[in-house]
Amino acid sequence: MSAERIVKFLVLLEYWRVRIIVEHDLEIPVRDGVLLSADLYRPDTSVPVPVLIRRTPYGKSGNPGGASVDGLRLVRAGYALLVQDVRGRFGSGGRFEPYWREAEDGADTVAWAAGQSWCDGSAGLFGRSYEGMAALLAAAESPPGLGAVAPQVAGSGFDEGWTYQGGAFQLGFILYWVLYDLLLTGAGLDPAVEREVAEAVDRIDELYRDPARATGLLDRLAPYYPEWRGTATGDAYWRRSAPRESYSAIKAPTLNITGWYDIFLSGALENFRGIRAEGGTAHLVVGPWSHCVTDGIFPQRRYGIAADEQHVDVTGLHLAHFDRHLRPNPAASDGPPVRLFLTGADQWCGFPDWPVPGTEPYVLHLAGRTLTEAAPGAPGRDVIRHDPADPVPTTGGATALPGQYVGGDCGPLDQREVERRPDVRCFTTPRLADPLTVIGEIELTVFVTPDAAGADVTAKLVDVAPDGRAEILCDGVRRLEPRAERTEARADEPAARASTAPGEDRAPAHGPAVEVTVRLGAVGHVFRRDHRVRLEIAGSNAPRFDVHPRVVAHHTVHHGGDHPSRLLLPRLIDG
Repeated sequence: MSAERIVKFLVLLEYWRVRIIVEHDLEIPVRDGVLLSADLYRPDTSVPVPVLIRRTPYGKSGNPGGASVDGLRLVRAGYALLVQDVRGRFGSGGRFEPYWREAEDGADTVAWAAGQSWCDGSAGLFGRSYEGMAALLAAAESPPGLGAVAPQVAGSGFDEGWTYQGGAFQLGFILYWVLYDLLLTGAGLDPAVEREVAEAVDRIDELYRDPARATGLLDRLAPYYPEWRGTATGDAYWRRSAPRESYSAIKAPTLNITGWYDIFLSGALENFRGIRAEGGTAHLVVGPWSHCVTDGIFPQRRYGIAADEQHVDVTGLHLAHFDRHLRPNPAASDGPPVRLFLTGADQWCGFPDWPVPGTEPYVLHLAGRTLTEAAPGAPGRDVIRHDPADPVPTTGGATALPGQYVGGDCGPLDQREVERRPDVRCFTTPRLADPLTVIGEIELTVFVTPDAAGADVTAKLVDVAPDGRAEILCDGVRRLEPRAERTEARADEPAARASTAPGEDRAPAHGPAVEVTVRLGAVGHVFRRDHRVRLEIAGSNAPRFDVHPRVVAHHTVHHGGDHPSRLLLPRLIDG
Protein backbone atom coordinates (compact mmCIF):
# COMPACT_ATOMS: atom_id res chain seq x y z
CA MET A 1 0.00 0.00 0.00
CA SER A 2 1.38 3.41 -0.95
CA ALA A 3 2.10 6.06 1.65
CA GLU A 4 -0.68 8.24 0.23
CA ARG A 5 -3.24 5.44 0.62
CA ILE A 6 -2.07 4.76 4.17
CA VAL A 7 -2.59 8.45 5.08
CA LYS A 8 -6.09 8.42 3.56
CA PHE A 9 -6.95 5.22 5.42
CA LEU A 10 -5.79 6.67 8.75
CA VAL A 11 -7.78 9.87 8.17
CA LEU A 12 -10.90 7.81 7.41
CA LEU A 13 -10.33 5.65 10.48
CA GLU A 14 -9.97 8.72 12.68
CA TYR A 15 -13.17 10.12 11.13
CA TRP A 16 -15.18 7.07 12.15
CA ARG A 17 -13.60 7.04 15.60
CA VAL A 18 -15.23 10.35 16.49
CA ARG A 19 -17.56 9.68 19.39
CA ILE A 20 -20.91 11.45 19.24
CA ILE A 21 -22.88 12.53 22.27
CA VAL A 22 -26.65 12.59 21.73
CA GLU A 23 -29.10 14.42 23.99
CA HIS A 24 -32.79 13.94 23.24
CA ASP A 25 -35.74 16.21 23.97
CA LEU A 26 -33.91 19.29 25.17
CA GLU A 27 -36.37 22.05 26.09
CA ILE A 28 -35.41 25.40 24.60
CA PRO A 29 -37.32 28.48 25.83
CA VAL A 30 -38.33 31.20 23.38
CA ARG A 31 -39.37 34.75 24.10
CA ASP A 32 -43.02 34.08 24.97
CA GLY A 33 -42.12 31.25 27.37
CA VAL A 34 -43.05 28.36 25.06
CA LEU A 35 -40.65 25.40 25.21
CA LEU A 36 -39.46 23.93 21.92
CA SER A 37 -38.13 20.36 21.85
CA ALA A 38 -34.79 19.56 20.21
CA ASP A 39 -32.24 16.78 19.87
CA LEU A 40 -28.55 17.62 20.12
CA TYR A 41 -25.73 15.70 18.43
CA ARG A 42 -22.18 16.83 19.21
CA PRO A 43 -18.65 15.46 19.09
CA ASP A 44 -17.32 14.15 22.39
CA THR A 45 -14.82 16.90 23.03
CA SER A 46 -14.21 19.53 25.68
CA VAL A 47 -13.40 22.07 22.97
CA PRO A 48 -16.42 24.28 22.01
CA VAL A 49 -17.52 23.86 18.39
CA PRO A 50 -19.84 25.70 15.97
CA VAL A 51 -23.48 24.59 15.95
CA LEU A 52 -25.67 23.87 12.90
CA ILE A 53 -29.42 24.13 13.39
CA ARG A 54 -32.27 22.52 11.46
CA ARG A 55 -35.79 23.46 12.52
CA THR A 56 -38.50 21.21 11.10
CA PRO A 57 -42.27 20.69 11.15
CA TYR A 58 -41.81 17.05 10.07
CA GLY A 59 -40.35 15.52 13.23
CA LYS A 60 -36.82 15.66 14.59
CA SER A 61 -36.35 11.86 14.66
CA GLY A 62 -34.68 9.96 11.81
CA ASN A 63 -31.67 11.27 9.90
CA PRO A 64 -30.69 14.39 11.84
CA GLY A 65 -29.60 16.09 8.61
CA GLY A 66 -32.94 15.62 6.87
CA ALA A 67 -33.57 14.18 3.43
CA SER A 68 -30.47 15.52 1.63
CA VAL A 69 -27.74 16.03 4.23
CA ASP A 70 -25.81 13.40 6.20
CA GLY A 71 -26.25 14.83 9.67
CA LEU A 72 -23.77 12.53 11.41
CA ARG A 73 -21.14 13.49 8.84
CA LEU A 74 -21.59 17.11 9.91
CA VAL A 75 -20.95 16.09 13.51
CA ARG A 76 -17.91 13.98 12.62
CA ALA A 77 -16.58 17.03 10.76
CA GLY A 78 -16.54 18.94 14.05
CA TYR A 79 -19.96 20.57 14.32
CA ALA A 80 -22.69 20.27 16.89
CA LEU A 81 -26.07 19.61 15.27
CA LEU A 82 -29.32 20.79 16.84
CA VAL A 83 -32.55 19.46 15.32
CA GLN A 84 -35.72 21.11 16.61
CA ASP A 85 -39.45 20.54 16.22
CA VAL A 86 -41.06 23.87 15.34
CA ARG A 87 -43.75 25.32 17.56
CA GLY A 88 -46.80 23.10 18.00
CA ARG A 89 -45.34 20.11 16.16
CA PHE A 90 -44.43 16.72 17.65
CA GLY A 91 -42.63 17.40 20.97
CA SER A 92 -42.70 21.21 20.94
CA GLY A 93 -45.15 23.34 22.89
CA GLY A 94 -47.38 26.10 21.58
CA ARG A 95 -49.85 26.17 18.73
CA PHE A 96 -48.75 25.42 15.18
CA GLU A 97 -49.78 27.95 12.58
CA PRO A 98 -47.63 27.62 9.48
CA TYR A 99 -45.05 30.34 8.89
CA TRP A 100 -45.90 32.99 11.44
CA ARG A 101 -43.52 32.34 14.36
CA GLU A 102 -40.53 30.89 12.52
CA ALA A 103 -38.54 34.15 12.45
CA GLU A 104 -38.72 34.82 16.20
CA ASP A 105 -38.52 31.19 17.30
CA GLY A 106 -35.59 30.52 15.00
CA ALA A 107 -33.68 33.59 16.16
CA ASP A 108 -34.26 32.69 19.82
CA THR A 109 -33.04 29.13 19.16
CA VAL A 110 -29.85 30.40 17.51
CA ALA A 111 -29.18 32.75 20.43
CA TRP A 112 -29.76 29.96 22.95
CA ALA A 113 -27.48 27.51 21.14
CA ALA A 114 -24.70 30.05 20.58
CA GLY A 115 -24.63 30.71 24.32
CA GLN A 116 -24.15 27.09 25.42
CA SER A 117 -20.84 25.92 26.87
CA TRP A 118 -20.36 23.32 24.12
CA CYS A 119 -20.68 25.99 21.38
CA ASP A 120 -17.93 28.39 20.36
CA GLY A 121 -20.48 31.15 19.79
CA SER A 122 -20.98 30.63 16.06
CA ALA A 123 -24.02 29.07 14.39
CA GLY A 124 -25.41 28.11 11.00
CA LEU A 125 -28.95 27.38 9.82
CA PHE A 126 -29.94 24.89 7.13
CA GLY A 127 -32.83 22.74 5.90
CA ARG A 128 -35.04 21.76 2.98
CA SER A 129 -38.33 23.29 1.85
CA TYR A 130 -40.26 24.69 4.83
CA GLU A 131 -37.12 24.25 6.95
CA GLY A 132 -35.11 26.38 4.50
CA MET A 133 -37.74 29.10 4.51
CA ALA A 134 -37.74 29.05 8.32
CA ALA A 135 -33.95 29.42 8.25
CA LEU A 136 -34.15 32.51 6.03
CA LEU A 137 -36.84 34.09 8.20
CA ALA A 138 -34.69 33.57 11.30
CA ALA A 139 -31.62 34.93 9.50
CA ALA A 140 -33.48 38.19 8.83
CA GLU A 141 -33.67 38.67 12.64
CA SER A 142 -29.82 38.75 12.71
CA PRO A 143 -29.47 36.65 15.88
CA PRO A 144 -26.06 36.89 17.59
CA GLY A 145 -23.63 34.26 16.41
CA LEU A 146 -25.36 33.43 13.11
CA GLY A 147 -22.64 33.22 10.46
CA ALA A 148 -24.06 31.23 7.52
CA VAL A 149 -27.33 29.85 6.11
CA ALA A 150 -27.95 27.02 3.61
CA PRO A 151 -31.61 26.96 2.47
CA GLN A 152 -32.37 24.10 0.07
CA VAL A 153 -35.45 24.08 -2.23
CA ALA A 154 -36.81 27.04 -0.26
CA GLY A 155 -39.23 29.66 -1.54
CA SER A 156 -39.18 33.43 -1.20
CA GLY A 157 -42.67 33.73 0.29
CA PHE A 158 -45.67 31.64 1.18
CA ASP A 159 -48.11 33.18 -1.28
CA GLU A 160 -46.86 33.51 -4.88
CA GLY A 161 -44.65 30.57 -5.76
CA TRP A 162 -45.83 28.46 -2.82
CA THR A 163 -49.61 28.58 -2.31
CA TYR A 164 -50.40 30.35 -5.58
CA GLN A 165 -48.81 30.73 -8.98
CA GLY A 166 -49.87 33.33 -11.50
CA GLY A 167 -53.02 33.87 -9.42
CA ALA A 168 -54.03 30.17 -9.52
CA PHE A 169 -54.23 28.09 -6.34
CA GLN A 170 -51.67 25.25 -6.28
CA LEU A 171 -54.28 22.70 -5.31
CA GLY A 172 -52.25 19.57 -6.11
CA PHE A 173 -49.42 20.43 -3.72
CA ILE A 174 -51.20 22.39 -1.00
CA LEU A 175 -54.10 19.99 -0.39
CA TYR A 176 -51.81 16.95 -0.17
CA TRP A 177 -49.22 18.79 1.94
CA VAL A 178 -51.77 19.89 4.52
CA LEU A 179 -53.55 16.53 4.75
CA TYR A 180 -50.51 14.26 4.65
CA ASP A 181 -47.57 16.23 6.05
CA LEU A 182 -49.23 18.63 8.48
CA LEU A 183 -52.25 16.69 9.78
CA LEU A 184 -51.61 12.96 9.45
CA THR A 185 -48.50 13.05 11.67
CA GLY A 186 -47.20 15.42 14.30
CA ALA A 187 -50.43 17.33 14.86
CA GLY A 188 -51.41 15.47 18.04
CA LEU A 189 -54.81 14.44 16.68
CA ASP A 190 -57.07 11.90 18.32
CA PRO A 191 -56.61 8.44 16.67
CA ALA A 192 -60.16 8.50 15.30
CA VAL A 193 -59.51 11.90 13.70
CA GLU A 194 -56.19 10.66 12.31
CA ARG A 195 -58.09 7.82 10.62
CA GLU A 196 -60.44 10.38 9.10
CA VAL A 197 -57.46 12.28 7.70
CA ALA A 198 -55.88 9.06 6.41
CA GLU A 199 -59.10 8.24 4.56
CA ALA A 200 -59.00 11.69 2.96
CA VAL A 201 -55.40 11.11 1.84
CA ASP A 202 -56.38 7.76 0.34
CA ARG A 203 -59.06 9.43 -1.80
CA ILE A 204 -56.97 12.45 -2.74
CA ASP A 205 -57.76 12.09 -6.46
CA GLU A 206 -61.46 12.34 -5.67
CA LEU A 207 -60.82 15.47 -3.59
CA TYR A 208 -58.81 17.01 -6.42
CA ARG A 209 -61.85 16.63 -8.67
CA ASP A 210 -64.21 17.99 -6.01
CA PRO A 211 -62.27 20.06 -3.41
CA ALA A 212 -65.50 21.00 -1.64
CA ARG A 213 -65.65 17.50 -0.17
CA ALA A 214 -62.64 18.33 2.02
CA THR A 215 -63.96 21.69 3.20
CA GLY A 216 -65.49 20.53 6.48
CA LEU A 217 -62.42 18.53 7.50
CA LEU A 218 -59.99 21.34 6.68
CA ASP A 219 -62.11 24.05 8.31
CA ARG A 220 -62.14 22.00 11.50
CA LEU A 221 -58.52 20.79 11.65
CA ALA A 222 -56.56 23.30 9.55
CA PRO A 223 -58.27 26.70 9.79
CA TYR A 224 -55.27 28.27 8.08
CA TYR A 225 -56.19 26.46 4.83
CA PRO A 226 -59.43 28.40 4.14
CA GLU A 227 -57.58 31.55 5.20
CA TRP A 228 -55.01 30.91 2.46
CA ARG A 229 -57.80 30.35 -0.04
CA GLY A 230 -59.43 33.63 0.88
CA THR A 231 -56.38 35.90 0.95
CA ALA A 232 -54.96 37.45 -2.22
CA THR A 233 -51.26 37.24 -2.99
CA GLY A 234 -49.29 40.30 -1.92
CA ASP A 235 -51.61 40.97 1.02
CA ALA A 236 -50.08 42.04 4.35
CA TYR A 237 -51.19 38.66 5.67
CA TRP A 238 -48.44 37.04 3.58
CA ARG A 239 -45.82 39.79 3.76
CA ARG A 240 -45.27 39.40 7.50
CA SER A 241 -43.52 36.06 6.92
CA ALA A 242 -41.82 36.33 3.53
CA PRO A 243 -38.03 36.24 3.09
CA ARG A 244 -38.40 38.52 0.04
CA GLU A 245 -39.50 41.31 2.38
CA SER A 246 -36.26 41.16 4.41
CA TYR A 247 -33.34 40.62 2.04
CA SER A 248 -31.53 43.71 3.29
CA ALA A 249 -31.56 42.24 6.83
CA ILE A 250 -30.02 38.89 5.83
CA LYS A 251 -26.33 39.44 6.51
CA ALA A 252 -25.20 35.84 6.82
CA PRO A 253 -23.86 34.32 3.56
CA THR A 254 -26.37 31.93 1.96
CA LEU A 255 -25.96 28.78 -0.09
CA ASN A 256 -29.13 28.33 -2.16
CA ILE A 257 -29.68 24.83 -3.58
CA THR A 258 -32.64 23.99 -5.80
CA GLY A 259 -33.74 22.02 -8.89
CA TRP A 260 -35.07 22.87 -12.34
CA TYR A 261 -38.23 20.88 -11.62
CA ASP A 262 -38.63 22.00 -8.02
CA ILE A 263 -41.97 23.53 -7.16
CA PHE A 264 -40.21 26.44 -5.39
CA LEU A 265 -37.54 27.12 -8.04
CA SER A 266 -38.71 30.67 -8.73
CA GLY A 267 -38.47 31.53 -5.02
CA ALA A 268 -34.96 30.14 -4.66
CA LEU A 269 -33.80 32.18 -7.65
CA GLU A 270 -35.47 35.27 -6.21
CA ASN A 271 -33.72 34.69 -2.88
CA PHE A 272 -30.32 34.51 -4.57
CA ARG A 273 -30.92 37.65 -6.65
CA GLY A 274 -32.52 39.62 -3.84
CA ILE A 275 -29.83 38.94 -1.26
CA ARG A 276 -27.05 39.82 -3.70
CA ALA A 277 -28.88 42.98 -4.81
CA GLU A 278 -28.90 44.14 -1.19
CA GLY A 279 -25.16 43.61 -0.86
CA GLY A 280 -25.29 40.19 0.73
CA THR A 281 -23.23 37.14 -0.15
CA ALA A 282 -25.04 34.30 -1.89
CA HIS A 283 -24.25 31.21 -3.94
CA LEU A 284 -26.61 29.20 -6.13
CA VAL A 285 -26.65 25.55 -7.18
CA VAL A 286 -29.39 24.25 -9.52
CA GLY A 287 -29.52 20.57 -10.42
CA PRO A 288 -31.86 18.44 -12.57
CA TRP A 289 -34.04 17.67 -9.55
CA SER A 290 -37.63 17.99 -8.43
CA HIS A 291 -38.76 18.52 -4.87
CA CYS A 292 -38.51 14.81 -4.08
CA VAL A 293 -36.38 13.37 -6.90
CA THR A 294 -32.76 14.22 -6.18
CA ASP A 295 -30.83 11.50 -7.99
CA GLY A 296 -31.50 12.79 -11.51
CA ILE A 297 -33.49 9.65 -12.35
CA PHE A 298 -37.10 10.24 -13.40
CA PRO A 299 -39.57 7.66 -14.75
CA GLN A 300 -38.75 8.64 -18.35
CA ARG A 301 -35.37 10.36 -18.10
CA ARG A 302 -31.95 9.66 -16.61
CA TYR A 303 -29.51 12.58 -16.44
CA GLY A 304 -26.47 10.47 -15.58
CA ILE A 305 -24.36 9.87 -12.50
CA ALA A 306 -23.15 13.48 -12.44
CA ALA A 307 -26.71 14.56 -11.71
CA ASP A 308 -27.09 12.49 -8.53
CA GLU A 309 -27.30 14.64 -5.40
CA GLN A 310 -25.00 12.16 -3.66
CA HIS A 311 -22.42 12.38 -6.48
CA VAL A 312 -22.59 16.16 -6.33
CA ASP A 313 -22.09 15.69 -2.57
CA VAL A 314 -24.69 18.06 -1.17
CA THR A 315 -23.42 17.34 2.34
CA GLY A 316 -19.95 18.35 1.17
CA LEU A 317 -21.37 21.59 -0.27
CA HIS A 318 -22.85 22.38 3.14
CA LEU A 319 -19.58 21.60 4.90
CA ALA A 320 -17.57 23.79 2.54
CA HIS A 321 -20.03 26.64 3.06
CA PHE A 322 -20.03 26.38 6.85
CA ASP A 323 -16.27 25.75 7.06
CA ARG A 324 -15.62 28.94 5.11
CA HIS A 325 -17.91 31.18 7.12
CA LEU A 326 -18.02 29.66 10.61
CA ARG A 327 -14.52 28.36 11.22
CA PRO A 328 -13.30 30.16 9.07
CA ASN A 329 -11.30 27.79 6.88
CA PRO A 330 -9.43 29.67 4.13
CA ALA A 331 -9.03 26.42 2.19
CA ALA A 332 -12.81 25.93 1.97
CA SER A 333 -14.56 27.27 -1.11
CA ASP A 334 -18.16 27.71 -2.17
CA GLY A 335 -17.07 27.40 -5.81
CA PRO A 336 -18.38 29.73 -8.53
CA PRO A 337 -21.26 31.99 -7.45
CA VAL A 338 -23.66 30.08 -9.74
CA ARG A 339 -23.39 26.39 -10.59
CA LEU A 340 -25.98 25.00 -13.02
CA PHE A 341 -26.63 21.58 -14.50
CA LEU A 342 -27.52 22.24 -18.14
CA THR A 343 -30.10 19.68 -19.24
CA GLY A 344 -29.85 18.60 -22.85
CA ALA A 345 -26.07 18.84 -22.59
CA ASP A 346 -26.32 17.04 -19.21
CA GLN A 347 -23.30 18.70 -17.64
CA TRP A 348 -22.45 21.15 -14.85
CA CYS A 349 -21.31 24.67 -15.70
CA GLY A 350 -20.20 27.60 -13.56
CA PHE A 351 -21.34 31.21 -14.03
CA PRO A 352 -20.67 34.51 -12.24
CA ASP A 353 -24.29 35.52 -11.62
CA TRP A 354 -28.00 34.93 -12.19
CA PRO A 355 -29.46 36.06 -14.56
CA VAL A 356 -26.50 34.57 -16.41
CA PRO A 357 -24.38 37.20 -18.18
CA GLY A 358 -24.04 36.74 -21.92
CA THR A 359 -27.69 36.00 -22.69
CA GLU A 360 -29.91 37.95 -25.05
CA PRO A 361 -33.66 37.89 -25.71
CA TYR A 362 -34.61 35.40 -28.40
CA VAL A 363 -38.13 36.11 -29.61
CA LEU A 364 -40.31 33.49 -31.29
CA HIS A 365 -43.67 34.64 -32.63
CA LEU A 366 -46.79 32.49 -32.78
CA ALA A 367 -47.91 32.02 -36.39
CA GLY A 368 -50.38 29.36 -37.43
CA ARG A 369 -49.03 26.27 -35.69
CA THR A 370 -45.43 27.45 -35.74
CA LEU A 371 -42.97 29.44 -33.69
CA THR A 372 -40.91 31.69 -35.92
CA GLU A 373 -38.21 34.34 -35.65
CA ALA A 374 -39.94 36.28 -38.42
CA ALA A 375 -42.00 39.38 -37.65
CA PRO A 376 -45.69 38.83 -36.86
CA GLY A 377 -47.52 37.64 -39.95
CA ALA A 378 -51.17 37.50 -40.95
CA PRO A 379 -53.75 37.64 -38.15
CA GLY A 380 -54.89 34.30 -36.78
CA ARG A 381 -56.76 32.94 -33.81
CA ASP A 382 -57.46 29.70 -31.97
CA VAL A 383 -60.50 29.00 -29.83
CA ILE A 384 -59.71 26.82 -26.82
CA ARG A 385 -62.60 25.00 -25.16
CA HIS A 386 -62.37 24.57 -21.40
CA ASP A 387 -64.45 21.87 -19.71
CA PRO A 388 -64.10 21.73 -15.89
CA ALA A 389 -65.37 18.14 -15.92
CA ASP A 390 -62.46 17.15 -18.20
CA PRO A 391 -59.52 19.49 -17.54
CA VAL A 392 -56.11 19.06 -19.14
CA PRO A 393 -54.32 16.61 -16.83
CA THR A 394 -51.10 17.57 -15.11
CA THR A 395 -48.27 15.66 -16.80
CA GLY A 396 -44.88 16.26 -15.26
CA GLY A 397 -43.23 19.61 -14.70
CA ALA A 398 -42.46 21.32 -11.40
CA THR A 399 -45.05 19.46 -9.38
CA ALA A 400 -45.28 17.90 -5.91
CA LEU A 401 -48.21 15.55 -6.38
CA PRO A 402 -48.74 12.17 -4.70
CA GLY A 403 -47.39 9.33 -6.74
CA GLN A 404 -44.20 7.30 -6.78
CA TYR A 405 -42.89 8.79 -3.52
CA VAL A 406 -44.22 12.11 -4.82
CA GLY A 407 -41.86 11.60 -7.75
CA GLY A 408 -43.71 9.67 -10.40
CA ASP A 409 -45.85 12.58 -11.55
CA CYS A 410 -43.13 15.21 -11.87
CA GLY A 411 -40.18 16.20 -14.02
CA PRO A 412 -39.42 15.70 -17.72
CA LEU A 413 -42.40 13.60 -18.80
CA ASP A 414 -43.45 13.09 -22.44
CA GLN A 415 -46.31 15.41 -23.44
CA ARG A 416 -47.47 13.67 -26.63
CA GLU A 417 -50.58 12.17 -25.07
CA VAL A 418 -51.63 15.56 -23.69
CA GLU A 419 -50.89 17.25 -27.02
CA ARG A 420 -53.41 14.99 -28.78
CA ARG A 421 -56.23 16.61 -26.84
CA PRO A 422 -58.39 19.07 -28.81
CA ASP A 423 -58.19 21.62 -25.97
CA VAL A 424 -54.38 21.96 -26.22
CA ARG A 425 -52.74 24.16 -28.87
CA CYS A 426 -49.14 23.54 -29.95
CA PHE A 427 -46.78 25.95 -31.71
CA THR A 428 -43.46 24.47 -32.89
CA THR A 429 -40.27 25.62 -34.60
CA PRO A 430 -38.69 23.78 -37.52
CA ARG A 431 -35.82 21.45 -36.66
CA LEU A 432 -32.85 23.41 -35.32
CA ALA A 433 -29.82 23.60 -37.59
CA ASP A 434 -27.57 24.36 -34.59
CA PRO A 435 -27.82 23.80 -30.83
CA LEU A 436 -29.74 26.45 -28.89
CA THR A 437 -28.68 27.14 -25.29
CA VAL A 438 -31.38 28.77 -23.15
CA ILE A 439 -30.60 29.86 -19.59
CA GLY A 440 -32.99 32.03 -17.60
CA GLU A 441 -36.62 32.91 -17.04
CA ILE A 442 -39.08 31.96 -19.80
CA GLU A 443 -41.93 34.34 -20.57
CA LEU A 444 -44.94 34.20 -22.88
CA THR A 445 -46.81 37.29 -24.00
CA VAL A 446 -50.12 36.29 -25.54
CA PHE A 447 -53.28 38.13 -26.57
CA VAL A 448 -56.43 36.45 -25.27
CA THR A 449 -60.15 37.09 -25.37
CA PRO A 450 -61.25 35.28 -22.24
CA ASP A 451 -64.67 33.87 -21.52
CA ALA A 452 -66.86 36.14 -19.42
CA ALA A 453 -66.66 33.52 -16.66
CA GLY A 454 -62.90 33.97 -16.47
CA ALA A 455 -59.96 31.97 -17.78
CA ASP A 456 -56.70 30.28 -16.95
CA VAL A 457 -53.98 30.61 -19.57
CA THR A 458 -51.52 27.76 -19.06
CA ALA A 459 -48.32 27.36 -21.05
CA LYS A 460 -45.49 24.83 -21.32
CA LEU A 461 -42.05 24.96 -22.91
CA VAL A 462 -41.26 21.61 -24.54
CA ASP A 463 -38.19 20.09 -26.21
CA VAL A 464 -39.23 17.89 -29.16
CA ALA A 465 -36.66 15.23 -30.05
CA PRO A 466 -36.20 13.86 -33.60
CA ASP A 467 -38.17 10.74 -32.64
CA GLY A 468 -41.12 12.90 -31.58
CA ARG A 469 -40.71 12.69 -27.82
CA ALA A 470 -41.99 15.96 -26.34
CA GLU A 471 -40.23 16.60 -23.02
CA ILE A 472 -41.57 19.30 -20.72
CA LEU A 473 -38.98 21.78 -19.46
CA CYS A 474 -41.10 24.29 -17.52
CA ASP A 475 -44.65 25.57 -17.31
CA GLY A 476 -46.78 28.33 -15.85
CA VAL A 477 -50.24 29.82 -15.54
CA ARG A 478 -51.95 33.20 -15.48
CA ARG A 479 -55.45 33.50 -14.05
CA LEU A 480 -57.95 35.97 -15.53
CA GLU A 481 -60.89 36.76 -13.30
CA PRO A 482 -64.49 36.84 -14.60
CA ARG A 483 -65.88 39.99 -16.12
CA ALA A 484 -68.10 42.08 -13.90
CA GLU A 485 -71.30 41.23 -15.79
CA ARG A 486 -71.03 37.55 -14.84
CA THR A 487 -70.86 36.00 -11.38
CA GLU A 488 -68.52 33.04 -11.19
CA ALA A 489 -69.30 30.00 -9.08
CA ARG A 490 -67.27 29.60 -5.90
CA ALA A 491 -63.80 28.28 -6.74
CA ASP A 492 -64.22 25.31 -4.40
CA GLU A 493 -67.56 24.20 -5.85
CA PRO A 494 -67.57 21.12 -8.06
CA ALA A 495 -68.10 21.57 -11.77
CA ALA A 496 -71.44 19.77 -11.71
CA ARG A 497 -72.89 22.48 -9.46
CA ALA A 498 -71.53 25.33 -11.52
CA SER A 499 -72.78 24.36 -14.98
CA THR A 500 -76.36 23.80 -16.01
CA ALA A 501 -75.39 20.67 -17.91
CA PRO A 502 -72.04 18.84 -17.91
CA GLY A 503 -70.22 19.50 -21.16
CA GLU A 504 -72.71 22.18 -22.25
CA ASP A 505 -71.25 24.56 -24.84
CA ARG A 506 -71.79 28.25 -25.22
CA ALA A 507 -70.68 30.49 -28.03
CA PRO A 508 -66.95 31.32 -28.14
CA ALA A 509 -65.90 34.45 -26.31
CA HIS A 510 -66.15 37.78 -28.09
CA GLY A 511 -64.75 41.17 -27.18
CA PRO A 512 -61.41 42.92 -27.01
CA ALA A 513 -58.24 40.90 -26.59
CA VAL A 514 -56.17 41.47 -23.49
CA GLU A 515 -52.39 41.18 -23.35
CA VAL A 516 -51.42 38.45 -20.89
CA THR A 517 -47.98 37.63 -19.52
CA VAL A 518 -47.40 34.05 -18.43
CA ARG A 519 -44.20 33.30 -16.53
CA LEU A 520 -43.23 29.71 -17.22
CA GLY A 521 -40.31 29.47 -14.81
CA ALA A 522 -36.61 29.09 -15.48
CA VAL A 523 -34.47 26.61 -17.41
CA GLY A 524 -30.85 25.87 -18.10
CA HIS A 525 -31.23 23.77 -21.22
CA VAL A 526 -29.55 22.98 -24.52
CA PHE A 527 -31.89 22.21 -27.43
CA ARG A 528 -29.75 19.94 -29.55
CA ARG A 529 -29.37 20.03 -33.30
CA ASP A 530 -32.46 18.63 -35.10
CA HIS A 531 -34.59 19.16 -31.99
CA ARG A 532 -37.54 21.57 -32.04
CA VAL A 533 -38.85 24.16 -29.58
CA ARG A 534 -42.53 23.79 -28.76
CA LEU A 535 -45.02 25.92 -26.86
CA GLU A 536 -48.24 24.44 -25.50
CA ILE A 537 -51.20 26.64 -24.58
CA ALA A 538 -54.32 25.38 -22.80
CA GLY A 539 -56.99 26.47 -20.33
CA SER A 540 -56.15 24.16 -17.42
CA ASN A 541 -53.46 22.03 -15.80
CA ALA A 542 -55.16 19.97 -13.13
CA PRO A 543 -54.77 19.05 -10.37
CA ARG A 544 -51.57 21.08 -10.18
CA PHE A 545 -53.74 24.20 -10.33
CA ASP A 546 -57.36 24.37 -9.23
CA VAL A 547 -59.82 24.38 -12.13
CA HIS A 548 -61.02 27.81 -13.25
CA PRO A 549 -63.70 28.67 -14.20
CA ARG A 550 -66.04 25.97 -12.91
CA VAL A 551 -68.21 26.17 -16.02
CA VAL A 552 -67.63 25.24 -19.65
CA ALA A 553 -65.88 28.20 -21.26
CA HIS A 554 -64.13 29.28 -24.46
CA HIS A 555 -61.00 31.39 -24.72
CA THR A 556 -59.66 32.85 -27.95
CA VAL A 557 -55.90 33.09 -28.47
CA HIS A 558 -54.87 35.74 -31.03
CA HIS A 559 -51.59 35.90 -32.93
CA GLY A 560 -50.17 37.87 -35.84
CA GLY A 561 -51.31 41.25 -37.15
CA ASP A 562 -52.09 43.63 -34.29
CA HIS A 563 -51.68 40.82 -31.73
CA PRO A 564 -47.98 39.84 -31.73
CA SER A 565 -48.18 36.90 -29.33
CA ARG A 566 -44.63 35.72 -28.66
CA LEU A 567 -42.39 33.49 -26.59
CA LEU A 568 -39.28 35.05 -25.05
CA LEU A 569 -36.25 32.81 -24.48
CA PRO A 570 -32.96 34.01 -22.90
CA ARG A 571 -30.43 32.65 -25.40
CA LEU A 572 -26.80 32.26 -24.34
CA ILE A 573 -24.55 33.92 -26.90
CA ASP A 574 -21.35 34.26 -24.89
CA GLY A 575 -19.66 31.13 -23.58
